[in-house]
Amino acid sequence: MTVRQPLEVLVLAGGLSHERDVSLRSGRRVADALEDAGASATVHDVDGDLLAAIDARRPDVVWPLLHGSTGEDGSIRDLLELLGVPAVGTGAAGSRISWSKPVSKTILARAGVATPASVTLPESIFREVGARAVLDRVVDRLGLPLVVKPAKGGSALGVSLVTTAEGLPKAMVSCFSYGDVALIERAVTGVELGVSVVDLGDGPRALPPVEILVEDGLYDYDARYNAGRTEFFVPARLGTSVLDAARQVAVTAHQVLGLRGLSRTDLIVDADGTPWFLEVNSAPGMTETSLFPLAAEADGLALPELYRGIAEHAARTS
Repeated sequence: MTVRQPLEVLVLAGGLSHERDVSLRSGRRVADALEDAGASATVHDVDGDLLAAIDARRPDVVWPLLHGSTGEDGSIRDLLELLGVPAVGTGAAGSRISWSKPVSKTILARAGVATPASVTLPESIFREVGARAVLDRVVDRLGLPLVVKPAKGGSALGVSLVTTAEGLPKAMVSCFSYGDVALIERAVTGVELGVSVVDLGDGPRALPPVEILVEDGLYDYDARYNAGRTEFFVPARLGTSVLDAARQVAVTAHQVLGLRGLSRTDLIVDADGTPWFLEVNSAPGMTETSLFPLAAEADGLALPELYRGIAEHAARTS
């Protein structure tokens, strides 16, 4: 595809998910960086005018920076494919796979990657069988502590760390506020990492792993997007061999899940140096506290030029 000069990029941000505000912040920062690199970038919400705007503008490429279900479950990708518009990032099939934490965990486990033992249970099973009986069996099987999270979702919304059996019911209620299926996972103690991957056409490459240190130990929504609660160390304060292993897990996740362009994999490295796969994000956040831009800058990459390179590659190859 011939790319116009200046490169025309339509950034999709907003939507109606719980992560709307994060998406708007991501979209504005990416658009500003693209403008700094000489591209023409417009931010558009997902609304009744979207299709008309795409038809009227026919941008060189669309960059979806929508977080939550519409942006990451493959639906917006299906729509863009129907319109025949090139888009940054993972296609519909890879988005659907990576959006489901239980599915992505299963695929990574089959690829030989360590991932915490877990069970996946819908809200309906608790009504039909009895919540107390089911939760007792969960604790018997997985032990404590546990992490409870929506099977599909982002930004740590509805995620709880459970250290006692008595705290499990409350965690389930919080989880089901954001989705009707829960992933209950054995908690792994260690160093939390975010490992971003970028592919500009020469194969996926992991950026420096970012170590995440939260004052109360839980990297929740507030800790992710409000400055002050979280410290970041990049590269992470771990040995070279451990960091290389973490990078390899992120590249493996990117490849076996069929991701494209960019991604971020979340890991916990235990005391033995084993990286445990938690989940992958096919549309990483790009806010001022997000891990992808932090890792890119630590790698010596200028964000305007990097984002333009990502957009140009997608425009030519999507």
